[in-house]
Amino acid sequence: MFGRKNDAGIFLGIGLDICVCFLGFALKQARVPKKAVIPLASSASLKVGTDKIAIRQKLQQIFTAEIGVQEATGKNDGPRIQEYLHAVGLKGNYSYCASFVAWTFQQAGLNGPRTGWSPALFPQKRVIWERIQQKPVGTSKGLITYNLQRTTPLSGDVFGIYFSELKRIGHCGFVEAWDVTWCTTVEANTANPIRAGPFSEGVYRKKRLVKTIYKVADWVTSK
Repeated sequence: MFGRKNDAGIFLGIGLDICVCFLGFALKQARVPKKAVIPLASSASLKVGTDKIAIRQKLQQIFTAEIGVQEATGKNDGPRIQEYLHAVGLKGNYSYCASFVAWTFQQAGLNGPRTGWSPALFPQKRVIWERIQQKPVGTSKGLITYNLQRTTPLSGDVFGIYFSELKRIGHCGFVEAWDVTWCTTVEANTANPIRAGPFSEGVYRKKRLVKTIYKVADWVTSK
């Protein structure tokens, strides 16, 4: 009997030691803050970003392939010009810069703008960049120009140029490249930048000063 009592005491002591050790470990762990877990980008979110790049690349392939298309007689005419106009339901010899933008989106299989009216390509919810004028501070004369830039324009975005005589955007096209001072564009219903002459209007690549651009709209990103 004596031996069994000792054994019981020993086992009881060991059990208490284990409980105390476990309790101490638990308290110690409770005082140590857990490391923040940063979730990795899901495959779905990565796919969305990849898809947008692919869409812009596809648009660029389509609109650059049109460079060199010219009017037949300088009257907004010609087989290809008519295709641009038909894309927005226009029949006749109309200005076609906006129709070209709509046609390009259709060729890419995208739900883009469907209008031949250039101001309609710039609803405020799609504008990502715009030029704004305001009065200067101090004794300076005239107006100063600054840019409201929500994001840097990318290839496939649509630019607009303001015509003061029309008091609205009167011309548009695609941004191909953009930096602080210059932007490269591909646009329709515009003059040949290299060789002027009769019947030379059509689709061309141009280099424009950023300060001449009025607004840029993003039709690739869902809004």
